Amino acid sequence: MGCKNTVMITRLTPSGWAPGVAPSAPAAPELPATPLEHSDAPAIRLAKFGIGQVVKHRVFEFRGVVFDVDPVFANTEEWWMAIPADVRPAKDQPFYHLLAENDEGGYVAYVSEQNLVADTTGEPVGNPNTSLIFDGFRRGQYHLRPRITH
Repeated sequence: MGCKNTVMITRLTPSGWAPGVAPSAPAAPELPATPLEHSDAPAIRLAKFGIGQVVKHRVFEFRGVVFDVDPVFANTEEWWMAIPADVRPAKDQPFYHLLAENDEGGYVAYVSEQNLVADTTGEPVGNPNTSLIFDGFRRGQYHLRPRITH
């Protein structure tokens, strides 16, 4: 079961505030049903996987735990171009930072959402760095250490 997490937050501020006047509950702003046609901002997307969730790669034999999410590609152009063009994922999707493991050991991976699926084994990831970010593994999910949450 995947969890849905927003990766971008929109903050609305009431425009009817005046100094010395008690604020009243602002009316809900009317938002357009579709994105603005002339906006350069990327569309708001939901991340399919959450922090602490164990995932595996669709193609390659590795799995990992999500410790950060970028709403769109946020690595270097050099890294991007190193991916063969025929398998290069789209940039306009969430990308996940994973503490990953394979048969050779633990490492950090940066993977597009389209290349990940939820891991259903219920087993923890064998990356030795999980204890630096997470304080435990319960019921198939890692839990963040309280001191690094925000």
